[in-house]
Amino acid sequence: MTFKYIPPSQLAPLLVLPERPRLLIVDDQPINIQTLYRIFQSDHEIFMATDGQQALSLCWNGVPPDLILLDIVMPGLDGLTVCRQLKTNPLTSDIPVIFVTAQTDPNDETRALEAGGVDFITKPVNPAVVRARVKTHLTLKFQNDLLRVLAFIDGLTGLANRRRFDETLQLEWRRCRRNDSPLALLMIDIDHFKLYNDRYGHQAGDSCLQAVAATLKAAFGRAQDLVARYGGEEFVCLLPECDHAAAKPKADALVQAVAALGLPHESSPTAATLTISLGIAVIIPNVSRSPEDLVMAADAALYQAKQQGRNQVCSAPLS
Repeated sequence: MTFKYIPPSQLAPLLVLPERPRLLIVDDQPINIQTLYRIFQSDHEIFMATDGQQALSLCWNGVPPDLILLDIVMPGLDGLTVCRQLKTNPLTSDIPVIFVTAQTDPNDETRALEAGGVDFITKPVNPAVVRARVKTHLTLKFQNDLLRVLAFIDGLTGLANRRRFDETLQLEWRRCRRNDSPLALLMIDIDHFKLYNDRYGHQAGDSCLQAVAATLKAAFGRAQDLVARYGGEEFVCLLPECDHAAAKPKADALVQAVAALGLPHESSPTAATLTISLGIAVIIPNVSRSPEDLVMAADAALYQAKQQGRNQVCSAPLS
């Protein structure tokens, strides 16, 4: 097994746990919600739901909670059904669910754990015990979150890696399809990077990749935008809900920003300094298209930019 080196400066932001973890309390009895609220209100951000459907809506349509305290017996959707549905959705499958219930039968506890719960607490709750268990499972969640984040980071540049891009592309494709929104992809290649490595050495090549990565990342401020290392000297920028009119100026600015770095590239037949070529594709997802169509269109546009002399932007036909 090999491990990627992650600089401490990149790890530091990932190690900071939220000051007030988000707890969702789900119970059809207000008195039970009030009891748990009093236990956690001082150091947690509390959200409440009085039925299963409301709980699912809060998790799927807003910022998901860090942990859920869930009753089993409720009208409509019971707690077991809610937990199973949460576990089948990629957006909520990793949220720890602690069942807090008046049920005391061991078979109920077994069913709760089989449904995906991480713990089972019987009512009336002991405040010290429930706080300790919540703290334990929040700690485990944040540790697992950190490991997942590290698995999605490119060790050299600190950007998202290819695996993260592939997963995010699928998620954003589905989201933009639901909303009938455009999805833009910028595919970027460092011009004549092999010649750069041959001339200046691989250590300088690594520094070049890091400089370009930092320039690309600095150009995007929206939380939903993703900048990733696609492989070798290729990078991608995924821009949800972004049409061609908005994506093209961004692409032009990236080409100019990399050129402005002024990194010498004396072996380049294109320019005396380092440059990039860039392809743009924009698609409004629908049933007749696939995420792969977006990647192929951006790649074809990038190829066109290279064929036309590099250090420029080309766009795929609008669709």
